[in-house]
Amino acid sequence: MVLAGLLTAKAARGQNYIQQQQPFQGVVGKTIGESKESWTAPIKAPKGAPNVIWILLDDVGFGATSTFGGVIATPNFDTLANLGLRYTNFHTAGICAPTRSALLTGRNHHYVHMGGFAHTMLSAGFPGWDGRIPSDKGTVAEILRENGYNTFAVGKYGVTPDEDATDAGPFDRWPSGKGFDHFFGFLGSQTDQYKPDLVEDNAHVTPDGRNLNEQITDKAIFYMTRQQKVAPDKPFFLYFAPGATHAPHQVSHEWSDLYKGKFDQGWDVFRETVFENQKKLGIIPANAILPDRNPNIKAWASLSPDEKRLYARFMEVYAGYLTYADHQVGRLVQYLKASKQLDNTLICVIIGDNGASKEGSLNGDIDNVVTTKHLSEQENIQHNLEKIGEIGTPDGTQTNYPLGWAQAANTPFKYWKQDANAEGGTRNPLIVFYPKAIKDPGSIRTQYGHVIDLLPTTLELTGIKAPEYIRGIKQDTLQGTSLFYSIADAAAPSQHHIQYYYIFGSRSIYKDGWKAEVYHHPDFTDMTNYKPYVKPGPGTNFDDDVWELYDLNTDYNERINVASKYPEKLSELKALFDDQAKKNNIYPFIDWDDVLKGRIHHVNPPANDQAKVQ
Repeated sequence: MVLAGLLTAKAARGQNYIQQQQPFQGVVGKTIGESKESWTAPIKAPKGAPNVIWILLDDVGFGATSTFGGVIATPNFDTLANLGLRYTNFHTAGICAPTRSALLTGRNHHYVHMGGFAHTMLSAGFPGWDGRIPSDKGTVAEILRENGYNTFAVGKYGVTPDEDATDAGPFDRWPSGKGFDHFFGFLGSQTDQYKPDLVEDNAHVTPDGRNLNEQITDKAIFYMTRQQKVAPDKPFFLYFAPGATHAPHQVSHEWSDLYKGKFDQGWDVFRETVFENQKKLGIIPANAILPDRNPNIKAWASLSPDEKRLYARFMEVYAGYLTYADHQVGRLVQYLKASKQLDNTLICVIIGDNGASKEGSLNGDIDNVVTTKHLSEQENIQHNLEKIGEIGTPDGTQTNYPLGWAQAANTPFKYWKQDANAEGGTRNPLIVFYPKAIKDPGSIRTQYGHVIDLLPTTLELTGIKAPEYIRGIKQDTLQGTSLFYSIADAAAPSQHHIQYYYIFGSRSIYKDGWKAEVYHHPDFTDMTNYKPYVKPGPGTNFDDDVWELYDLNTDYNERINVASKYPEKLSELKALFDDQAKKNNIYPFIDWDDVLKGRIHHVNPPANDQAKVQ
């Protein structure tokens, strides 16, 4: 009986819960002659269901790629967009783990407990903040696997709690525990591209010394090829999430030298050039105006020759890194084309899990000295000049460009990664490629979208319904809005009406073209500036934050604050934010001051509180 039970459980593994619960339809007699077998039919994907590939880049910026008006060559993204659709009003959560958790689950990041990160230092013991995605909020991989897909993930995962990320597990929050048949990449938020903290399936493995982006592309093609050999009619889902272009920016000279001298004119000229390109392509409105430089960003013309030489090299490496990442995507596309699968593959490319990174400081970073030692600006510049040859190499283990280039990469918007208040932190390009559904390839879509929308969009395009149960666990509802309606009709009004944003104090609320927002201090750059940040007291008074109001219907990139002109609209949106905060478990507010001063993630109450409990 025990053996029979084990065999039954093994046969049912991977099948839909409802089907597992079907009563036995055969006959059990004393002998086989008196008995009749009954088998549950294996689950198959809907007939003709496409392969699905989600590609998520890291820290790119809205205006970096040639596909969206930038001056950095991304020919493979260009091709996918020219044969598909460009979405120019698509949004992320503003930083990596929140975006990834929302993308994978189709639900807001606090709602799936990822208000911050799954890292010990950046999580807290509250429902919206503990960094542990609940099982009743299943991932796209779990849904598709339950519906007949093979599922693969390569690259950056980023939502496994630090406490679980050893070879001892537990593995329920590793990719294998969240629906992926195979995984090859890293579990954390950042890794060395030549010496990565590399994992395959449920164990750490030794990297082979090549750039990680090449390794993950090889592995993705291997997974697809192996699956097609044995089950050519079975579709697959691939989550392709390279570390590019997150720090460290590491790429061979073959790629970075493509851009030698290309950025000597600096970030101001870069912004102006990209801005005009975006208008010509129809990426932004013809009447849009380029915002002023962000606070603390110097005019390029005011920099010394040494600063210009140093900062230009940082950007050459970044650009080569981005073009190299595009090349790896091209290898995937070539495989699909050669294997005659491309026309039946849905490819979604999100160009960045947030805006371009502010974490490189005002002067750039090569080896983390600028964020661990409180040096003067001139000392930072001198340190980096002495190590300029390490930028982009395996020795440049923290390479990240200066803030001036981050602003440029986010053209036409203000601010950058981590700023949940600003479009520069949360608006990222989306490409949707699916020849069977797109009738006007190469066109632009301006409907409002968010990463939580991609899962319901994928389900609608594959003909799959969100399951009521996954592995015996009743599922919570999805929060995203399918973008399917917009694929066929470029003029269709947006159906995603309300969206909140919150990242460590910075916050905003969007409703039908209106947006109320707060740039909260202290932010990350306040806390890691040239002199120690000192703030007395138990924490930040969030009530002191000043709300701004923007009409995005007429002010595309948040230039004109109309809070004083429309106080009733601002009050309405502030009340809406509070409502969303309660529904999605945003409270309590946690900011960078709380993180860097250790006010969160207390596994046990402090000693003085212990006495009170007892």
